[in-house]
Amino acid sequence: MRLLLDTHVLIWTLSDPGQLPDALRAAIEAPSNVVYVSAASVWEIAIKAAIGKIDFPAEDFPGAIAEIGFMELPVTVAHAHAVRGLPQHHRDPFDRMLAVQSSIEKLTLITKDPVFTLYGTKTMWR
Repeated sequence: MRLLLDTHVLIWTLSDPGQLPDALRAAIEAPSNVVYVSAASVWEIAIKAAIGKIDFPAEDFPGAIAEIGFMELPVTVAHAHAVRGLPQHHRDPFDRMLAVQSSIEKLTLITKDPVFTLYGTKTMWR
């Protein structure tokens, strides 16, 4: 299975895996699954850490992601362009990007946030 981590899932995976249901932790850790981390999520974490909204040590974030074996998912021109076609279910630009990326790249988004189902995004939580 090809998985994309929502930003909160990435944070919990790296700092507090107990927040994740056991089945999701198992899916993330399964060698048969390919787990992607979007550049949009790293960007969101960097912004929120810089303004003090979250306390997350992000000094060597790229190194930590690579060490775990997650794949980087860049934001491409095609991804950015596709956001314009999404309905305005909400305004979070990072969530909108993850919805588009999961659709274009045919990834299952691991998220607790139900808003993604409004976009038709294939999600997994339990």
